Amino acid sequence: MPGKVPFRSVAVLTAFTTTTAGIAGALVLGLSGAPPAAALDDGLALTPPMGFNNWNAFGCDVSEQLIRQTADLMVSTGLKDAGYTYVNIDDCWSTHERDASGRLVADPEKFPSGIAALADYVHGLGLKLGLYADAGTATCAGYPGSLGYEEVDAQTFAEWGVDYLKYDNCGNEGLTSPEETEARYRAMGDALKATGRPIVYSICEWGLTDPAQWAADVGHLWRTTWDISDDWDSLSSIVETNMRLDEAAGPGAWNDPDMLQVGNGGMTDTEYRTHFGLWAIMAAPLLIGTDLRTATPETMEILLNEEIIAVNQDPLGVQGRVVAESDGLVVFSKPLSDGGHAVALYNSTDSAATVSTTAAEAGVAAADGYTLRDLWTGAVTSSAGTIAAAVPAHGTVLFRVEADLAGSEDLPDAGLGADIGLGADAGLGADAGEAVGDTVGDVPGLHPVGLGGAAVPMTGWPTQPGASRRMPSA
Repeated sequence: MPGKVPFRSVAVLTAFTTTTAGIAGALVLGLSGAPPAAALDDGLALTPPMGFNNWNAFGCDVSEQLIRQTADLMVSTGLKDAGYTYVNIDDCWSTHERDASGRLVADPEKFPSGIAALADYVHGLGLKLGLYADAGTATCAGYPGSLGYEEVDAQTFAEWGVDYLKYDNCGNEGLTSPEETEARYRAMGDALKATGRPIVYSICEWGLTDPAQWAADVGHLWRTTWDISDDWDSLSSIVETNMRLDEAAGPGAWNDPDMLQVGNGGMTDTEYRTHFGLWAIMAAPLLIGTDLRTATPETMEILLNEEIIAVNQDPLGVQGRVVAESDGLVVFSKPLSDGGHAVALYNSTDSAATVSTTAAEAGVAAADGYTLRDLWTGAVTSSAGTIAAAVPAHGTVLFRVEADLAGSEDLPDAGLGADIGLGADAGLGADAGEAVGDTVGDVPGLHPVGLGGAAVPMTGWPTQPGASRRMPSA
């Protein structure tokens, strides 16, 4: 993209294997086998942060004018009312040298009023301002880093009225062991706390040292992968990594699969809906990365989907868990604070497919029937237990599922956090254009994921006629 610095690091994460036993282990213990650190008790980022960051669309081509225009649009388009709060400036905002006192200085050509005045403007709109710094001697674009300057930089950010700090990992002087990396990030975290200003702290070390295990008591969110690109291969690879880390996430501590690419033109609207829907069910930060001045109605429709945002912002703060997968077809389930569940049927393959699970296997309470609401179309259907849809290639269907509990008994402790095995029997139809049948029985192929790695017996569920969706013809 124009002005974008294309290179952020020299390392790329290796994808996980997808064996059932390996998945179960990752779900329970994370990558290192140790329990994740406890979240900071400071009341910040109790739901995943929402807002805007300029990098994906503009790279280094950032200015005070752009940030003011973006903040204005966040108000006028309804994004602020939908929950988008932070207006974040990425790399390239400063001069190439510190001042005589060792402080960072905003580039006077890009930000003639300075960062403090810009923060005042953003705050006046009821929004918050974010800024970028780096845990090395230089930022990824070659501007002054904060390694060794943590205290003075944190104090500068606080004095300017900054509300959010993204802290990158370039110029790190080879201090890249897990212990050294944690120390670099903890130094800035401690400096931010010492200012007394509430600043959300975003750790951007690209997932290289398994930050899901140590970052929760250092910051509020941590990148789990390398930078996202505006293409399907990048998106699907990031999903593959981030979806294994659900045990680490919770209020005040979030896995961050990187900023949104929705609207930047490199993917289809179907792929962008998958992007947004999976970020929502994975309780990921929702940071818009497109030019709001030229955003299309289709882009705004995705970004303003209130029901999907509600899934992301649910106060229970659970990252959706993979309950079944096979050959690129994945089922996620996320319990919600009101007792409902969000269930995503994700098709990462290049062909349309029918994806199905059951309410029981998604962790929903036992009941005589269930109400399913498609959060993209608004269609409401009833089911005796099957949750199914014909899903296009690279698509995701996202349901809100509620048990009709009148006259029924709850399933004993069947939530996603239970100690019992949790699996899913997903029927994978050969032709995704066909409607899902009234029962989903013993259909081979989908690997149930249980906490112990054991498969759950497949059982057919009768459904109400019409409970399944037929994929529109091409």
